[in-house]
Amino acid sequence: MINAIYMATPEIAVNCLQKLLNFNDLNIQAVVTQPDRPCGRGNKLTPPPVKEFALSHNIEVFQTDSIKNDIELKNKLKNLNPDFFITFAFGQILTQEVLDIPKIATINLHASLLPKYRGANPIQRAIYNGDEETGITTMITALELDAGDICLQEKIKITPDMTDKELMDIISDKAPFLMYPTIKQLYNKILTPKKQDDSLMTIAKKFKKEDAIINWNSSAQSIHNHVRSMTTWPVACTKFEGKSIKILKTDVLNAQSNDIPGSIADITKDGIAVNTIDNIILIKELKPEGKPLMKAYDWSNGLKLKSDFHNKKFE
Repeated sequence: MINAIYMATPEIAVNCLQKLLNFNDLNIQAVVTQPDRPCGRGNKLTPPPVKEFALSHNIEVFQTDSIKNDIELKNKLKNLNPDFFITFAFGQILTQEVLDIPKIATINLHASLLPKYRGANPIQRAIYNGDEETGITTMITALELDAGDICLQEKIKITPDMTDKELMDIISDKAPFLMYPTIKQLYNKILTPKKQDDSLMTIAKKFKKEDAIINWNSSAQSIHNHVRSMTTWPVACTKFEGKSIKILKTDVLNAQSNDIPGSIADITKDGIAVNTIDNIILIKELKPEGKPLMKAYDWSNGLKLKSDFHNKKFE
């Protein structure tokens, strides 16, 4: 029996844990995750998704603000004597003392084809940059961020309209079926991890709230990539007549712009056509300030824009 401790926090890591439980020769001894945090408008104390799932499956859960400073937790983990630590979007830096606890290795699953997109935001950055391919990597965790030796990789195609949420779901589904053979092969000593080529390294910085603001003086394709890369957070946004609007779904039209970027070119039942620096982009779904998500056409009807959209623009 292979013994492992799973270290993870967000929703994307739940599916991986669930599927790992189906492998009969892999024993998940415990889960380590972040503390409960205030969430939502009422700031209600909310447990991490991984904690909720683990407890519902009678898996012991340890929570900590800082594993490197938590002496009691480190002693508990040592007493469990695991073969592996498995980390997936855990959200804390591990010290060498922690990495030395498992008998074989700490294995991290990273949502890119390393060494491309090391860092906190590989999924969204791949879409934002218009990549047509990404992937997942299992690696031996090292002290330097996402710089450990590569175990296994799998490529994933990014389709033209794929959103960050859709890519997250694909990665979540594929993750356990790359993690399990990694662990199995390392346990049986038939896998030799390979060093990363640091010359090919890029960094995937986490988005900030201000990154959500759409620059209409950009190409239609780059704005489309911007929108679909941020449907979870921080959500692409703009202003119309002084009010903030979140843009959730767009499409690039095969038509050239003929007016000021940001100005409305046309309104149809399909959405609101907007000029950019090259082609027209179609806004299909949006969320006005203080209102629910809606079709762009329905929003335009509410403002009676169909008969008077000339000289009006998004800022």
